[in-house]
Amino acid sequence: MSRNAALSERHRLAVTQAVATKSIYAARAAGSEIWDADGRRYIDFAAGIAVTNTGHCHPKVMAAVAEQAKLFTHTCFHVTPFEGYVRLAERLNQLAPVRGKAKTLLVTTGAEALENAVKIARVATQRTAIIAFSGGFHGRTMMTMALTGKITPYKKGFGPFPADVFHAPFPYEYMGVTGTEALSGLKALFATDVDPDRVAAIVIEPIQGEGGFVPAPLSFLQNLRSLCDEHGILLIVDEVQCGMARTGKMFGCQHAGIEADLVTIAKGLAGGFPLAAVVGRADLMDAPSPGALGGTYAGNPIAVAAANAVLDLIEEEKLCARAESIGATLFERLRRISSRSHMEAIGDIRGRGAMVAFELVKDRLTKEPDAALCARIVAAAQERGAILLSAGTRANVVRLLPALTMPADILEEGLDILEKSIEASMSVATRSAA
Repeated sequence: MSRNAALSERHRLAVTQAVATKSIYAARAAGSEIWDADGRRYIDFAAGIAVTNTGHCHPKVMAAVAEQAKLFTHTCFHVTPFEGYVRLAERLNQLAPVRGKAKTLLVTTGAEALENAVKIARVATQRTAIIAFSGGFHGRTMMTMALTGKITPYKKGFGPFPADVFHAPFPYEYMGVTGTEALSGLKALFATDVDPDRVAAIVIEPIQGEGGFVPAPLSFLQNLRSLCDEHGILLIVDEVQCGMARTGKMFGCQHAGIEADLVTIAKGLAGGFPLAAVVGRADLMDAPSPGALGGTYAGNPIAVAAANAVLDLIEEEKLCARAESIGATLFERLRRISSRSHMEAIGDIRGRGAMVAFELVKDRLTKEPDAALCARIVAAAQERGAILLSAGTRANVVRLLPALTMPADILEEGLDILEKSIEASMSVATRSAA
């Protein structure tokens, strides 16, 4: 029995089945490559779900972590604060697209950041209602499940969820929901379900992650900002997956030229170490009373050291520009593949920067989803040595999240594997149809 197979059996017996995984048991990783327990190499197009934007074990990140580990690993910031946290907060306050003077709260996960953003919004506005969008994903806690606009697998069976959370249609242009229609849907929500004077905040991902890498039209984000201003509603921008240079700018909403009231950050912030943040207008961030926010592990010194190194690397290695370059390569290859005969199942190619996906359909006219083909492509790529992720409310989207440091030769090698995997999976579909 292989080591991977042996680990799989131990996993089955010891770990809840509710934690879904792939069958690759990582033994080591470097840059854009992972080796499993049997020594097999994989090109990583997942980056730990947009976490290792600077690549696995970047030497400068690991050096910063090692240096901090010599000093202390934990004090709890509530008990004995430290300079690294303050320095990271100062830097995020300068970088985040927030109106006016900003302040920062460090926490541990993206869901925790969203929870705290909602708490801050409610205290600051003295309102209770929150609006999120269909197809959005914001976490797996009770509040963030309430915000999430996708039932399976995240919400199924876990209700009831916290009250006063409403959902508006997200602009999904490929599926016929324009920015104008989505804005009309939001205004209809004000007329039928929740008085805008009761709404504390609207939460949006500039590019939906689990929802299928659906970018909000830039004009929609601009109109949303104006609508929030009109009604005194706070705009919370969830940058957990699309932030930290992933889209070619430090934050996804910067493509629209808007500023948020509160921004949530996680995933790519600390290069693989658990860290998240809420960055917001100083007056909002100071609205909760002392002691109202925080957590034992929030702002862990090791993760903070890693995050400060990540911010250095984004600037030094020009990772925003690198994301644009990688994205251009991904789009060019996918468009070339989709233009070939018998590739009609690729219905849409979309994204920004190095956050790119393609949606699979049974018919380009009806746009009926082909979730089975999506699963086959992901499995075929894994068999050939590349790690892919699926996404989408209809489970028919393949998403690509390469590290922003991925070398050109490895990127091309990975795309060759992807192309062969698509070809092989399409052939299976053609034979089945015959």
